[in-house]
Formats: sequence, C-alpha cells, structure tokens
Amino acid sequence: MSLLTKSGGFLGPIATVLGYVMSGIFALLVAINIPNIGLAIILFTIVIYMIMLPLTYRQQKFSRMTPLMNPELNAIREKYKGKQDQASMQRMNEETQMVYAKYGVNPAGSCVQLAIQMLILFPLYRVIMNIPAYVSQVKDVFTGLADQLLKTAGAQEYLTDIAKSIQAMTISKEFTQNTIIDTLYKFRPATWAGLAEKFPDLSDLITTTQQNIGKMNNFLGLDIANTPMNIIKEHASVWLVIAAVLVPVLAALSQWISVRLSMAGTQQPEGTDQMASTMKTMNNVMPLMSAFFCLTLPVGMGIYWIMSAVVRTVQQYFINKRLDKQDMTELLKKNMEKNKKKMEKKGGVTGAQISQNASINAKNIENQNQAQVRSSNRLERAKQLSKEAANVSDDAAQKSRNNLRPGSLAEKANMVSQYNETHRKK
Repeated sequence: MSLLTKSGGFLGPIATVLGYVMSGIFALLVAINIPNIGLAIILFTIVIYMIMLPLTYRQQKFSRMTPLMNPELNAIREKYKGKQDQASMQRMNEETQMVYAKYGVNPAGSCVQLAIQMLILFPLYRVIMNIPAYVSQVKDVFTGLADQLLKTAGAQEYLTDIAKSIQAMTISKEFTQNTIIDTLYKFRPATWAGLAEKFPDLSDLITTTQQNIGKMNNFLGLDIANTPMNIIKEHASVWLVIAAVLVPVLAALSQWISVRLSMAGTQQPEGTDQMASTMKTMNNVMPLMSAFFCLTLPVGMGIYWIMSAVVRTVQQYFINKRLDKQDMTELLKKNMEKNKKKMEKKGGVTGAQISQNASINAKNIENQNQAQVRSSNRLERAKQLSKEAANVSDDAAQKSRNNLRPGSLAEKANMVSQYNETHRKK
C-alpha cells in the first residue's frame, strides 16, 4: 500500500525535510527547462549522500581501528573465558572499556551512525515512492484531472478497481484529490487508455495529463513510475525490455562493487570472528536482494538504488585513499586526545587518569595473582612442616621404645599401647 499523503509518525518530519530538498532540486530543473523526475532523483541521491558523508567517514575510521583493538579485546575475553561470577564479569567489562578509552573510540558510535543513516533512508524511500506528495510541481500536473474525476459519476468505483490492480489501495478507503493522484501517478499506458475510454468527456484532459507526466517520468525511455517486471510482462519493445532488465542487474553489480570497496582494508581474517563470517554472508546476499527489489519496485527506486551505490563507491574510494595515507599511530593519538577532551568536558576522568586507572587495574590483577601464589606456597609449606613434625614425632617415639629395659614394667606398658594402636587403625 502506498500513500500520497506525507508520511506520519516520528519519521514524518524527516520525510518532510527531505521532500523540501527534492522539491528544490526539481524546481531548479524546471527553471533550466529540464523537468525530469529521474534526473531529480539522481541529484537528490547525490545531495543526501554528501550530507551523510561525515557519518560515513567516521564509521570507516572506526572500522580501521577495529583490527588494531581486536588482539587486546580477544586477549581479555580469553583471560576471563569460563568465568561467569559477577566480580570477573565486572573486571572484564572494566578492562574492555579501558581498551576503548585507550584507542579513543566509542563502541556504540558506529551503531549510532548507522541508526542515523536508517532514520534518513527510510523517509527517503517514502519521498521517492510518493513524488507528488512532496513535489508540488508534479502534483499540479494531476490536480485538474483529479478535481474533474471527483465530480464524475462512476469514477470512484472505476478508480477503486484500477487502484487494486496497481497496488494503490488507499483510494478504496477515502476518495479524495490526494488518493486519486496517488492512483493516477501509478498509471501505465494501457491504464490511461482505459480511463479515456471509460470517460470520453474527459479524454482531452486525460491525454494532456498523460503526456505531461510522461515527459516528467521518462528516463532513458523507461517510465519511472512503472516496474521493470511490468515492462517485461507488457511485451514492450526489445530495447525497453533490455533497459528494464539492466535496472536490477546494475543495482546488483553496483551494490557488489560498493560492498567490496567498503571492506577493503577493514576485512578481518576468516574464521576469527563468527560475526565477521555472518557479515560476509550478508554482503554476498545483499546484491541479490537489490536485484529482486529493483525488479519489483518502480524504476524510480531502481534509479535511486543504483545511484546510491555509485555515490557510495566513489565516496569509499576517496575515503580509503585518505585513510591509507594516514599514519594509524597518529590517528590513534588524535582519537585518544579527542576522547580525553570529551570526558573532561562531561566532567569525567582525564586522559592521565585513564592511563593511571589502567595501570592500577593491571597492578591489582598482578597483586591478586601474586597473593594467590603466596597463599599456595604457604599452604604447601604448612603441609611439609606438618609432615616433618609427624616424622620427627615417630622417630622420637621409636627412639624412646628402643631405650626401654627388656622385661621392665615400662616395656610391657609400651607393648600394650602398640597393640591398642594397631587395632584402632584396623
């Protein structure tokens, strides 16, 4: 189901802002006499990804730091492997946080950046899928015909049936100018012909509207409001079919190149991390998913999908070149300095205190290990002394027995004592 009316909910304001950007771009194209929605989507994609470039760059810097941190993080995990008590888990968490503080990175930073990107991308899809809702110049093309259809008997029933067949179901809930335009924007050539045949009195207005929106929606011969799947099914010309097939193919190829380039310099050795293996599988599956989506979604979404991958690839190329030139040791120092200033600003500990705490923590761990060794040594020494004392006692007793005079009362008493001791042991 698609809505012409602007997206609501907490994403609504973001979609509205993005709609202003799209409307401004299209107004610029109209001013230079190129009112093409496909070209507007391309420029719109470039602008949005340029806005998100700082987030992308920060995310890539974090990815470059990850391989440097992993040996230390893995050593900590191995150190506390199998220890589930609260004290051990707390010490493990403290030592892990010290590693992050040492490298001056925030483990949640990458997730936050991805979340921000998602908050932008989801509303962005709504804008591209519902161009007339956000671009007034496109909506104006339909308003005259929509107003006439509102007054025409039988239009609601007819458009409701058409809406169901082209997945614009909102018109069945509310028959308004917006829902009519929502349906008309998804019309295909055969649908326009059927509408003109059904309402001959409006045929001239219908033809004019179709021609005007056709010029805006035409991109390299493809109607961006139609899907590649429909274009293939409609048995269009060979060139249109080839162009329709190229949309999902280029989407998959550009996605694959973008993913490969983003993994350059940050990919970890295979088998070292189960999550890395899972991510690798997802990266291989994503291009196939892109092909499927762009085959079934309108061509306009395919244009966005391809262009976004191209822009990401170009950005990634220059980001990689910049990061490759940077000394990772120097980058590490800068990150630590930024983290220290951030903590001082928030009233936290200083960078010197972080190092001091790390040293104290390491010293405490060492002292605990030494204490355990000393305790074990004392226990072994106590056992040895006890054994030696027992041996001395036995030797003394033996010597005492050897000194007894044969046939004396003391010798007889000793024989009785030995007899009782032997039977007690049995």
